[in-house]
Amino acid sequence: MKLMDIYFSLKSDLDMVERRLLDEVHTSQYNLKKASSHLLKAGGKRIRPIFVLLAGKFGRYDAAQLTRVAAALELIHMASLVHDDVIDDAATRRGTPTVKSEWGDRMAMYTGDYIFARALVMLAEFSDVRIHQLLSESIVAMCEGEIEQIRDFYNKEQTLRTYLRRIKRKTALLLSISCTLGAMVAECTPREVRLLERYGYYAGMAFQIIDDILDLTSTPKKLGKPVGSDLRQGNLTLPVLFALQNSRDALRLRQLIGRDMTAAEVEEAVKIVKASGGIEYARRMADRYMEKCLHALQQLPDKDARSKLEGIAHFINERDH
Repeated sequence: MKLMDIYFSLKSDLDMVERRLLDEVHTSQYNLKKASSHLLKAGGKRIRPIFVLLAGKFGRYDAAQLTRVAAALELIHMASLVHDDVIDDAATRRGTPTVKSEWGDRMAMYTGDYIFARALVMLAEFSDVRIHQLLSESIVAMCEGEIEQIRDFYNKEQTLRTYLRRIKRKTALLLSISCTLGAMVAECTPREVRLLERYGYYAGMAFQIIDDILDLTSTPKKLGKPVGSDLRQGNLTLPVLFALQNSRDALRLRQLIGRDMTAAEVEEAVKIVKASGGIEYARRMADRYMEKCLHALQQLPDKDARSKLEGIAHFINERDH
């Protein structure tokens, strides 16, 4: 099943999510409204809202409740992107100027905080304490992950375990929560909630590993940013960590990686990583996570929603941007 077909099948509810997002970023503060709207117009795949909605299909589907959860989680994701762009000193995202580059660091941080707070207000109407507990614990872990990422910038001694823990907190956690909260709000069985949680987690791990591969192998046009941006910013991803341990040019790679890398040095470092087999190693690891993702999915009831989640998993695994 193609991704566009999945979007089309959920169009009315995704349109409701978009309207909620627009409503929630509205404010009488002119600059804050402009910055928030700018971020919203930049778009995105809306994978998290889709996970919420499809997870809800396994239980009692209530569009009003589920679109509220979906919009709130997308706002949390958006807020994290604004903060990431400040930390990474990123000028563009998806080919569009970032809030940071348009309005500066301070405005970007306040915009991220505002969007994050609006998400919490949206979720406040739910009386189920489990929802708030799960979300609070996850946000704490996400923040810890961001601090660890900053700590490990340009750290050439970090381990595979450190990397996997980082991408769990950076990406997999919110995708997992999207499935979990969608299932909880729809009153799915505990077993279905657990399986959907696993699906989201494994899909998220594969998603981030593939993102890290594409940062080294795709094109600026497809990425919306320069190739090797992660490396330039000191975020050492799985292919790079593999090369640092296994490349015959590992010593040269260590010399190249630093805070003042030139464009030519980044290009040379990317070539070393590609020649090391690091891309293929990362690809195999993404495939293993995807196998676990699909295994969890196959244990769920055979519904149209399951086919759609499988289609999204294949899109994640095969995408080129």
